[in-house]
Amino acid sequence: MTSSEVLSMYENIAGLTNQMAAAARMGDMDRLGKLESQCATEARAVSTGVPALAGAQRLRKIDLLKQILANDREIRDVTDPWMNEVPGMARQ
Repeated sequence: MTSSEVLSMYENIAGLTNQMAAAARMGDMDRLGKLESQCATEARAVSTGVPALAGAQRLRKIDLLKQILANDREIRDVTDPWMNEVPGMARQ
């Protein structure tokens, strides 16, 4: 995997999590679920290992990771209360 491919993968994940956050805000849990599946597929590539980046590419990756984490927090802020209302779905 090249450095460009690594950044492209993270950009795609950041875009998907941004769409997921929007779906969560709108209460569109069906769309959120579909996007979550797409995101999981992309994220599996990360678990297979990616080359280390340096310089500006490393900084870009860090920025993308911050975006992904912020989107994740927003999604959880919306979905956690909803999940606590659904029997058997409360987070442990």
